[in-house]
Formats: sequence, structure tokens, C-alpha cells
Amino acid sequence: MPTNFTVVPVEDTPISNADYDGEIMKEEDKEEPHTAAGPYLGDETPRETSSLISTDHDDSIYGKNMALYEDEMDSTPMVSSLLNKLANYTNITQGVIEHEKAESEDRIQRVTINGPQMGTFIGVFLPCMQNILGVILFLRLTWIVGSAGIMEALAIVFMCCSCTMLTAISMSAIATNGVVPAGGSYYMISRALGPEFGGAVGLCFYLGTTFAGSMYVLGTMEIFLTYIMPNAAVFKAETGEPNGMQNNMRIYGTCCLAIMALVVFVGVRYVNKLALVFLSCVMLSIMAIYAGVIQSAIKPPDSQVCLLGNRTLQNSKFDKCLKTEVINNVTTPTKLWTLFCEGDLGNATCNEYFTQNNLTVIQAVPGLLSGVISDNMWAHYGQDKKIVEKEGKSSEQTSDNTSEISYYVLNDFTTFFTLLVGIYFPSVTGIMAGSNRSGDLRDPQRSIPTGTIMAIATTSFIYISCVVLFGACIDGVVLRDKYGESVRGTLVVATLAWPSSWVIVIGSFFSCCGAGLQSLTGAPRILQAIARDGIMPFLQVFGHSRSNGEPTWALLLTAAICEIGILIGSLDNVAPILSMFFLMCYLFVNLACAVQTLLRTPNWRPRFKFYHWSLSFLGMSLSLSLMFVSSWYYALVVLLISGCIYKYIEYRGAEKEWGDGIRGLSLNAAQYALIKLEEAPPHTKNWRPQLLVLLKLDSDLGVKHPRLLSFNSQLKAGKGLTIVCSVLEGTYMAREAETKLSEKNIKAAMAMEKTKGFCHVVVSSNQRDGFSHLIQSAGLGGMKHNAVLIAWPANWKQAESSLSWKNFIETVRETTAVHQALLVAKNIDTFPTNQDRLAEGTIDVWWIVHDGGLLMLLPFLLRQHKVWRRCKMRIFTVAQMDDNSIQMKKDLQMFLYHLRLDAKVEVVEMNAGDISAFTYEKTLVMEQRSQMLKQMQLSKTEREREIQSISDESRNSIRRKPCREKPTQSNKSRVPTIILDEEAQLIHDRNTKSHATLNDKATPTSDRVHMTWTKEKLISERNRLREANMTVRDIFNMKPDQTNVRRMHTAVKLNEVVVNKSQGAQLVLLNMPGPPKNKGGDENYMEFLEVLTEGLDRVLLVRGSGREVITIYS
Repeated sequence: MPTNFTVVPVEDTPISNADYDGEIMKEEDKEEPHTAAGPYLGDETPRETSSLISTDHDDSIYGKNMALYEDEMDSTPMVSSLLNKLANYTNITQGVIEHEKAESEDRIQRVTINGPQMGTFIGVFLPCMQNILGVILFLRLTWIVGSAGIMEALAIVFMCCSCTMLTAISMSAIATNGVVPAGGSYYMISRALGPEFGGAVGLCFYLGTTFAGSMYVLGTMEIFLTYIMPNAAVFKAETGEPNGMQNNMRIYGTCCLAIMALVVFVGVRYVNKLALVFLSCVMLSIMAIYAGVIQSAIKPPDSQVCLLGNRTLQNSKFDKCLKTEVINNVTTPTKLWTLFCEGDLGNATCNEYFTQNNLTVIQAVPGLLSGVISDNMWAHYGQDKKIVEKEGKSSEQTSDNTSEISYYVLNDFTTFFTLLVGIYFPSVTGIMAGSNRSGDLRDPQRSIPTGTIMAIATTSFIYISCVVLFGACIDGVVLRDKYGESVRGTLVVATLAWPSSWVIVIGSFFSCCGAGLQSLTGAPRILQAIARDGIMPFLQVFGHSRSNGEPTWALLLTAAICEIGILIGSLDNVAPILSMFFLMCYLFVNLACAVQTLLRTPNWRPRFKFYHWSLSFLGMSLSLSLMFVSSWYYALVVLLISGCIYKYIEYRGAEKEWGDGIRGLSLNAAQYALIKLEEAPPHTKNWRPQLLVLLKLDSDLGVKHPRLLSFNSQLKAGKGLTIVCSVLEGTYMAREAETKLSEKNIKAAMAMEKTKGFCHVVVSSNQRDGFSHLIQSAGLGGMKHNAVLIAWPANWKQAESSLSWKNFIETVRETTAVHQALLVAKNIDTFPTNQDRLAEGTIDVWWIVHDGGLLMLLPFLLRQHKVWRRCKMRIFTVAQMDDNSIQMKKDLQMFLYHLRLDAKVEVVEMNAGDISAFTYEKTLVMEQRSQMLKQMQLSKTEREREIQSISDESRNSIRRKPCREKPTQSNKSRVPTIILDEEAQLIHDRNTKSHATLNDKATPTSDRVHMTWTKEKLISERNRLREANMTVRDIFNMKPDQTNVRRMHTAVKLNEVVVNKSQGAQLVLLNMPGPPKNKGGDENYMEFLEVLTEGLDRVLLVRGSGREVITIYS
């Protein structure tokens, strides 16, 4: 649907002077060099708006009409500026830009670079035709038709052409979904599938293009050495030297590669100038084939084949298909007779098969109307080193002497359907030629789909028609003769050509040369594009280029890899290799289109509408099937190479965000998984610690306890959820920069400690509220934390402020309230790092109360990590006087057996002795210290306020409303409330800093302050005032609370037992007792925990959530 725009003119005060116009022109001149898309170097990620958006504006223009939006102009452009940049945008090729810059730096005359002018026919259609039609059509298609038959050959052509057509449809959708910069297919795949897939497929595409260069060079040399100058061969392919032809291909192929690489190194412009010549050769050769077909229907060419019985002979070794001939009435043996016989004609010893079978001459090209199509309809596969025989012709079978086998036409290897698929598929590659030239097209979004699909349709018609016409015109034995040995060493398809066979021979030679040069030109640029994206660090050297933009290092690597293909020495062996690489590339092009279509991302808006995700999946399936049909072992090797590249980029490469479809697919999968997890709580068998790690930061915003992250990674071993959080005090607007710096430092610490998870730093008015918000809201849906890991507040006694231990206790209370487990690591800085290896030792578990089995599970998880792997697990439990310790041990051992945990069990008996004087005294000292600290916390101002409040009360300065009503029953019921309100008012006035000032300024009509006070708040405030008024004598005369005495007794006795048994343990896990319900005993609670863990090096206090986390059931 077209979009209508309405441009509304905005009138302004007329400003029309020469100076103003000059300023505008200067501004435009300054902006001109930035209109072209510059090169992307290193780790830079190209953004679509990089060359379009400019925030430069003139206040004299926008300051009057657009003053309302002047703040936005600093970061966003005006629409007029954006449209101007879009109109001037061009994506010329990378090499041209670098060449222009180099010449500017060298002060050479600047070259005027015109915008891209190529249309669909010149820019896409013809390059695709040139790349698709080539070596396989001229050298192997006749042999494929003869071996597979017309029907199976059509099936091969149909499968391969369908694969490329479906891929072209997917590629057209991707190419028309926005501007495609110079980079072509690699750019499309990498931006659609992400850096990992993009790098893997990009290298596959590069290797495929490089091996295609090898194939074209080998094809060129095969034409040269077999059909143009056979005498130039260094090694003769005799019977004793079967690899002679391959050695010739290696020598001449290496020389040809060196010449081609030198041409490409000198300058691509020479290759581009010759491109039209090479394309003309291809088109002339194809026209010669069709002309020959028409000529064969009228007058078949005079090309004969000599058969001995039903066996095809190499007629390059004789001139006449006769055993003897009469010359001057004398019967003389022919040259053919001397090949099979020894001695004179009268007493010669001849080959038995030669003696018993007659010679027959048949037409190599019977013609279109000869009816030979029925003989060539079905397959005639041959075995290795077997003679090519004429089907349906009788012969006398004898025991052959293998010495004369070299005179027949032989199969050089065993043929079968899947082998022919792999050899043929390179003939349909080259569909990416148009997208590779996207930087030179006038309208890539229209030219690439139209030109590519037209080229595939045209070449598919040519291949299908050639299959049928070859089978209808040429005899089967000639079709199966790969090198034309039965027709005097002539190219088989050339026997059909008109007016001369040399038209196709010379045309195919130059066609292969041109295709090889195109491969050596394109492959280094693909490698350069990959290197400049920075996704694989080891390829960075290949991103450099000369001043004219030629990638020299990439060209050298391409030539070296191409030489490997040439050393294989056989076109038939190289073709399946490059088929694998191209099929892998096409597979991922289809995958990219399917993923983008199914995800329906807002940015997926291709102009090409004739696509569907089912077609992309069909193309992907067909590509994968053809890979394994052609060569399953090559397919596995290519998949392995791609997988290795993928993992390398994932773990070692640079992180890129290209808005790719794989990331969108991950988001959709994550959303689906989160919704599924939300449906029901996880089962006990699926429970694993999902940790929220609460970190403290130092004054430099660095991680205060990095060992906490190490312990987290050891506990998790990379499994499950980890959320690392911290809190900064203040407001986000004031501490935005510090928040980002904190997150950066935490992420660096996580990377150093090998902790995989998420990082988040929040800003709150105080740390307590920040940690509370994180405990409540961290995570998403079913992926929420179920345990909190924090460090013990060290030196809490010596701290000037009590906030540290108060925040700690509130965190304990909050985790208990939200039913989450709590892990407190004491002496965290002594815990081992990920590089340490504990040679021996034990992990001791002191199981006092059962809170879900978390104490049992944690040692098992720790021992999965290599740091704790050699440590043994011991479980201690405490028996009271009335418990049967022997039976307890047996039951615990059986319980651990069912839990499949390997641990040593020990039951410790604690006698119920009297409370010692030491415990009593320790409790008394603890409470006295607490009271003294409370006295010290009262500031001088607070004491003065208390004195002023007392004097005010003595002067009866607090006014109360008279109660004139009679004390009815309802009034009597309100008396306690009134009394509480009055006392609350008194306390409020005492604690108000400006109470004295307000009291002096108060008028007789001033009313009291109305407040909402609960009874509990009043009682706590009354106790605070009472404690504040305690004297030193009262503190030293106080008696300890009996509840605190009992708790201290438990802590002291249990500590003695734990230290006695576990002082040498590598880690001690203890049940963490809960904090008191009355917050007045919080400081005592901290003292109890200190006593409980005194004398132990590494302690992990564990407080379970109450739910079962371990089960005996399968």
C-alpha cells in the first residue's frame, strides 16, 4: 500500500542575505564527504543510520520555528535533514572508497566517483549466467547423461535447480529487507543469523568460492591438455603410469593459478574488462550447441566410432577401423591389427577377442531424428577400469589378455547416482553473483530478485534442454566416453557443435579462465569482509588491503587454498568438495529467511512478496539432503568445520549485536519457556539453586568480595540461574554514571571468576530498601531465584554505624518471609579460588534441624567442581539424652543411601548439663555492651532535646483539650485511647528538633499535632526512653535475660562440639538459626552467631526455605 506524505510549509521571518546563503552552502559542503557509507573497520558494527543521521543544525534556522524541539535536536535529526541524507545515500564498493582516500592523501588528482548505474540485466542477470554456465556444462554434462540416462539426469538437474531456485527466493526476501551494503551474501547471512552462524557460513562460502577457483583452473587445464595441445603433456598417461594426467594437471594448474593470481593482484579492472569477452564465449558456445542440434536433424555430422564387438576403441591410435586392407591387390595389416597381433600376417599371434569379433563403425552423432533417445533413456553405470560397451550389440566373450585393455575406452572410476549429483551441483552455483554486486546496482532491491530468478530460470531451461538434446542426438557409448577418446580426442559436446567443434573448445576454455579469475577476485573480498567484522580475531590480518583496495593477504591465502584443490588433480574429486560448502551456505540462507518469517519481527518487511516460510524450509531440507546424497563423509566434515567455527566465535570472537534472527528466536524461545515454567512450581527433582548474589562495593565501586563470585561458580558449575546484584545509595539521576561503572566492574569480576549469569545494579535511598526490592523482584516469571548468597558482615562490632548488621538481619528476615533459602559465607576471603585445587580434606555438614535437605545437597554440588572434587563429605547430627544415637546413625545412613549420597555419618551426643558460669557471664557482658552502645549512640543534640522536653513538661507546656462530656459508657471505653494519644503527643514533641522554637511561638489557639500511633510503637518508644535514661550504675547492676542465657549456652556448647570435630575441615556447613521475633534482640542474635562459628576457618551458614529440595525417589 503506498504511503502519502503531505509537506506543510512553515513561514518564517524573511532572511535572505548573501552571508546567510554562504553559510548554508558551507554547511552543505562540510556534510558532503560524509554522505557515502564509509568502510567498517575492526570491531565497528555498521548501523543503518550511521551515514543518514546528522545532528548538526543551525540555531538561526531552527531556533525560531522549532524552539519547542530544540532539546531533541541535540540527539535526533530534523526530518528535512534525514530526507536529505537519504536522498544522497550511496553504498559504493569498499575498494573504491579506499582508493579514493589513498589518492587524496597522496595529493594525486581526485577521481570522480559516479553513483552506481548498473541495472538488472547488466548487473545481475549476466553475471549470474556467466557464473552458472561453465565448466560442468561443457566437460561433464554429456558424461552425466550417458551414465545416468536422460530420466535420472533430469532428476539430478531438477533437484539441483530446485534447490537454487528456492534459495534464490529466500535470498530475494532477505536482500529486499533494507539496504544491502557492498558485501553481498555474507552480509545478508551474518546480519540475519548473527555473528556465530554468519562467520561459519561466511567461511563456508569463502571456501566454496576458493575451491570453485580450483575447479575452474583444473577445467581450463583439462581442456588445454586434452583437446587443444595434448602434446604439451609432461607426463604421458601410459599403462605403467596411470597418474600421468593428474601430474600434468598439477603442474600446469599451478602455473595457471600463479598467472591468474598475478592478474588479480595487478588490478581487478583488467578482470572486469575481460568479463564481457568471457561471457560472450559462453553465449557463443551455447548457441553453437543449439545450432548443432538443428544441423544434426538435417544432416548429422560425419563423426565415426569404431567398435570391436560391442567394445569401444580409442581411435586416436589408428586411422582406419579395419583389421586388414588391400593395397595393390595385397592384403596388408592395418595399424589397428598391429595393436592386437604380433608377428607377420601369416603366422601372427592375435588377441582372442580381436580374432573372434568383428569391427563395426557407428555414427557418434546419429542426429535428433535417429531415435537414439530410446537407448539413452535409462542409466548405464559402469565399474572402475571397465570397458565402455555398446548396449544391445552382441559379441563373443573370451578370456581377455589384460595387456591390450589400454586400447579400449575405459571408465576411470565407478559411477553411481549420488556421485553424479555431487559432480553436477557446482554447475548451478553462482546465484550469489548478483547479490555480491549489490554496491554497484542502481536499485538492488528490485534488481537482485528479478535478475537472479530470471538467470536461474534461464539456466535451468538450458540444462534441461541440453540433457534431452544430448540424449536424443549423441550415441550412448560416446556420451559415456568422458574425454572423447572414441572420437579422436575431441570434446564430446563439441562433436555436436556447428559450424565447428573449435567454437566450443575455445569458448569453454575462455569461459573456464574467466570463471577462475572471478573466483580469485571474489573470494579474497569475502574473507576481507569477514576479517573486518572482527568476529574472528585470528583473521584480522586478512582485513588489510593496499591503497587501491586490493586485499593482498587475503589473495595470498586464497591462492594457497586454491593450490590445495589443484594438487588433488581431478575435477571430479574437487567438485563434491565445493558442492558441500555451497550447499551449507544455501542451507543457512533458507534458514535465515524461515526464521525471520516465523518470528515476524517488526523490521522484517521485504519488498519481495513471493516467499513463504514453507518454501524456505523446503529449500533448507533439500540442501541438507543433497549434502548427504552427494557425499555423506564430506557432509560430516563440513558440518564439523562449521560447528568448530561457530563455537570459536561464540567463546573467543567479538560480541556483536546485529539484530539477527537467531537472537530473536532465542527471545521467543525464552518467552515460551518462561510461560511454561510459570504454569506450575518446579518439582523437587528439578530443584537446583538459583542464586541471587548480593555484593558489596568498595569506595572505588569495585567488588569487595570477589571470592563470593568464585564460590557461586563452584556451587553452580555453570548450571542454573545466577543474578549478581548490588545497591548504590542515592538517586539514579545523580548516580547514573556510577551505576554503569559498577555494572562494568561487576561484569569484569564475573568474567574473571568465570561466573555465568546476569548483573544488575540498582540505586535506592538506602541499601536496606535496595536489597529488599531485589529479593522481591529479581528474576522473571519462572526464572526467579530461590536462594540468596551473601557474605557475613565482617567487623560488625568495630563498625561506627550499626547499619551493616541491621541490614544483614533484615535480609535474613526477608528471605524467610518470601520462602527463599539463605546462604551466608563467613570468612569469604579465605575461600578457594577457581584456580585452587584442594588436595584432600572434608566438607562437614552439621545437620541440626531439617529445613528441606539443602544442607545435604550443597556438598554434593560443590564436589562436582574440580576445586572440591577430592574432598570427602561428612555429616554430623546431634543427639539429645533421650535419643537412641545408635539407631539414629543407622537411620541416617539408610537415608543417605536412598539419597545416593556418599558420606560418612557421625552422631554427636550433647549432654544436658547445667549452664556454666562462663556462659552466664558472657551473656551478661553481651547485654551490658548492648546497653552501653545504645547510650553512646545518643548524640549531644538528642540529650539537650530530652532535657528541654522534661523542662517543658514540668511547666505544663503541652496543651490538652478539656473533656467536658460526662463519662458515659462510650466515653469510658475511649479513655485508654485518649491517654495513649496524649502520651504519644508528648513523645512526639520531645523528639521534634524545633520543639522549643515552636513552643515559644505557639499561640493559645494552637492545637496539638494529630498522629496515628499504634500501641506497639508507643511501647517500643517508651522502652527506648527508659533505656536512654539508664545510668552507668544501672547498667552494671542489671541481670541478664534468661532467654539469652539459654541461647548463649546452646551456642557455646555446640561451638565446642563443632570445633572439636571440624576444626580441620575445608568447609563447615551449619544450620543457621532464625533471628528473634523481637527486634530488640538483634544485636544479641549477631553475638550468638559469632559464638557459634568461633574458631572455624570457612563456614557456610545455611537457612533453608522450608520446601524439600532433595528426594529419595527417581
